[in-house]
Amino acid sequence: MNDQTLVRGRGPRSGDRSGRTGHPRPLLVGAYAFPHGDATSNRLLQLARCAANAGAQTLVVNDWPCEVAFPGRFGDVAGIDLVTMRVRGRTRHTRLLARLARPVRVLRAIRRAGVGRDDISVVLLPMALMTLGNWAVLRLALRCPVVVDASERHDRHQFRRGWLTPYFVRHRWSTFLATRLVHRATAVSTTLAGYLTDRGLDVLVVPPQVDCDEFPVARPPSLADGLRLLYAGTPGRKDMLDVIVRGISRLAPHDQRRVSLTIAGVTREEAAARSDLDVSVLEQVSAEVTFLGRVPRDTVLALLGESHFSMLVRPTGGYAAHGFPSKVPESLAAGCPVLLNYTSDLDAYLRDGAECLVLDGNGPDDVRLAVERALRLRDEEWTAMSRAARSRARESFDHRAWRARVSTFVTGDRS
Repeated sequence: MNDQTLVRGRGPRSGDRSGRTGHPRPLLVGAYAFPHGDATSNRLLQLARCAANAGAQTLVVNDWPCEVAFPGRFGDVAGIDLVTMRVRGRTRHTRLLARLARPVRVLRAIRRAGVGRDDISVVLLPMALMTLGNWAVLRLALRCPVVVDASERHDRHQFRRGWLTPYFVRHRWSTFLATRLVHRATAVSTTLAGYLTDRGLDVLVVPPQVDCDEFPVARPPSLADGLRLLYAGTPGRKDMLDVIVRGISRLAPHDQRRVSLTIAGVTREEAAARSDLDVSVLEQVSAEVTFLGRVPRDTVLALLGESHFSMLVRPTGGYAAHGFPSKVPESLAAGCPVLLNYTSDLDAYLRDGAECLVLDGNGPDDVRLAVERALRLRDEEWTAMSRAARSRARESFDHRAWRARVSTFVTGDRS
């Protein structure tokens, strides 16, 4: 195991050169391609930005995943102080040792950054990192409470091998530990919060957050030139990509010719192997369907700005009720309304005909009817929806709107 020199994103913003700020602040520990690697990274970034009290910044210590290519030094990441650890684990054995030693490595990283134990007020852990080792070492060494962030609760039917899937077992074990060892948690939905509350935790519901200033205003071409639809993400077994494509295939031929669907995040081959999509349906579609594969975040933002609607269809109940699709706030922030069915807490934020077009269900004909509604829109009607989407994003999902509530809850300052 070769533990590399720490890579600093931004040093402590205030205080002396040792890194002491004079006021305790949160420590968030991650193990992702942070800050913009995936939905979890984005959630933790915004959570870190609003967790600290006014005038302070959360310290983030992120353990870069061994299996993900390292992009090099980061520039400043606004709103946080970032320290990135990196281990070149070339074998499964060294990667396992790195994971087991993670809490000790985090403490060493904090010390190297010049941050003392008294400078940390609370430790924030994503649920996936809620292990006995992480909890015990950080809790005892830093002598401060641990708050867990719960962003999902998987069902075994999401995985082909069910309970035999190691990831699923670890996920349920982490949840079990959290309900026994911590007292406070942030949860992504009211359903998930209810599950944790029933097990004795004090829970704050925090939906996926965005930084609205990162998103340019959407400026797609006129609807008279055709309807541009976008699915961005990795569908796996959670998003019903097959239903979307089948719904478009059931449009009248002249309507299909007015529709284009861009699928960003998976290739055609990956969609066939790792999602519910039956690629034979593509042969029945005369609409333009384009697979882009995995694309960088900047490309996703550009695609949102060029699309009339993003699309999301999910089952009801289970993991869909416990989670909250992060792609929805991102689409709204870009001014791109969403074509979706209600799951999770979406109905508490999105109004049919305002920020979104709501499907009556999650079947192909429900998609067809919603797309037909979109095709009947005039440009000025779509523009009004786009403005409503951006307004909703800033009011309900921007991290600035959540700072007072999250920082008060996380730091335990109820005065």
